[in-house]
Amino acid sequence: MLKFLGRGSAFTDEHNSAYFIANDELVLIDCPMSAFSRLNDKNLALFDHIYVLVTHTHGDHVGGIGMLIDLLQFSVKTPITVVAPSKEVEADMFYLLTRIEGCNSSWYELISVEDLDKEWFVCSIPTVHTEELAGKCFGYCLNIEGNRTVYTGDTNTVIPFEKYLERGTYLYTEISAYKSSVHLYCSDMVPKIKEYVSNGIKVFLMHMDDEKRIAQVMKDTGAEFAPLEQSGATLEDNGRMLRGVFEITDSLYKDMCMNNSRDHALLFTYITDLGKTIVDADRASFWRWDKRNGKIWTMSATGVDRIVIPDNTGLVGKALRLKKTVITNDPYSDPDFNKEIDLETGYTTKSVLVLPVADINGDFIGALQLINKNDNIGFDDETDPKKLSLAALVCGIALESETFLEESHHDRLTGLRNRMGFYFDFAGKHRDYLIPDSGKTMSVFISDIDKFKSVNDTYGHNAGDDVLRFTAGLLESFCGENESVYRWGGEEFVMVMRDTDLDGAVRKAEEIRLKLMNSVIEADGNIISCTMSFGCALFDPSKTIEENISCADEKLYTAKETGRNRVCFE
Repeated sequence: MLKFLGRGSAFTDEHNSAYFIANDELVLIDCPMSAFSRLNDKNLALFDHIYVLVTHTHGDHVGGIGMLIDLLQFSVKTPITVVAPSKEVEADMFYLLTRIEGCNSSWYELISVEDLDKEWFVCSIPTVHTEELAGKCFGYCLNIEGNRTVYTGDTNTVIPFEKYLERGTYLYTEISAYKSSVHLYCSDMVPKIKEYVSNGIKVFLMHMDDEKRIAQVMKDTGAEFAPLEQSGATLEDNGRMLRGVFEITDSLYKDMCMNNSRDHALLFTYITDLGKTIVDADRASFWRWDKRNGKIWTMSATGVDRIVIPDNTGLVGKALRLKKTVITNDPYSDPDFNKEIDLETGYTTKSVLVLPVADINGDFIGALQLINKNDNIGFDDETDPKKLSLAALVCGIALESETFLEESHHDRLTGLRNRMGFYFDFAGKHRDYLIPDSGKTMSVFISDIDKFKSVNDTYGHNAGDDVLRFTAGLLESFCGENESVYRWGGEEFVMVMRDTDLDGAVRKAEEIRLKLMNSVIEADGNIISCTMSFGCALFDPSKTIEENISCADEKLYTAKETGRNRVCFE
């Protein structure tokens, strides 16, 4: 979307001049003296190159180009290319620029659009304006942030531009409050603008000579005034944002790729920070949707600790229910906004944007939330979601990958982590306990449901599955913060207990044994009682993981051979 340094005609104080940023390049459309005055206050050194697209040679459109060239030559040192819409206008621009004293032709590059090879450029469009500039007035068709953009320049007809208009096009058209032969008269344009808007074209008005009158005439057409720079980010803001984006993506690459990081949470932290930087928000968070348990929770968040809430509450829940972006710049008036966190923390939420993210099948699995845009105006329902779309897409892909990884580490029947999850945890949260002489203590037990085969043979496999699920749930209920339980295979389970000595492991196993022995299990319509045998061992860092499990397994074998329903240990 274009931003305007000025949107007025020759009769106004700030003449028409627009800009957009593509990568590290600043692209201006015309540069009158009023636009140069604004550019002179900006940090143009943030950009690698500046392009000026010329529509025609009237002074209220090109009067500041010479001064801009001088500024870049003597102060900023950013290269500049002046682009004429045709070879004939290129010759006129050469004549003008070479006759400006102190504007050396070696300080800039002058080309025509025939020599311009940029992905944002589509074509120049010849149009009709004044008699003395016959054949020398042009508009442009551009590709800005993936959107077709048509810019008329000064014209007295829209006919040359209509073949470039399609649904979704951004049309920036000049308009005048006064009827003349050289401009588009606002009253005459009302039917045409209504037609464009009804066809899905976004119409913005520029080069205006009397905004108050034009607003009255155009109020029911659906057209908007071209956005002035003051209503959006400044050039410094855009440059700062780009640098912030590059720093974040560079850090993400180094941490995730070059350091062989296994911490996927780090990726979500970086992407959340990236979204915050792109739209210049005060806070950001990325939420995961746990559909099985009906909850949403933050995988990363700035300014707050992890939050877990029901998935039918809050603006994130609303976005996931509606399956669309939710924006509010008055959250306290939105019944779905949860005020409790603000009341607890003293933070004041002024604006919220929630962008739901989906997996490869189009099923929503999470959401990117931004809070409090720093311009104090609030989030724009058109531009801000577009800016965030790539960050949201990456979050969705990463979350789907994280979900697949999590599923591969879990046993589908019991929901416990499986043997793959066991080894993954030893490469992560258990890793420090593998270091000899670390001073850390860890114990492990392996357990087995006694005579489980007879359960299947007597009551059927559905009943056996119910028994496995019940036992897994019981084991998991005994897990504290430093304990993890795994389905080792069949009816065998392993529990790893960090910061726990052998006596602690034995007590834990005995508690579980008694609880299961005294439990009544409803299994496929049957009432079943089961017992369990345990083998406990203190983890020895000088041995391999497999050797440690074998030590516990030997004790389990002793428990089974000496009567079952007991805990054996070193």
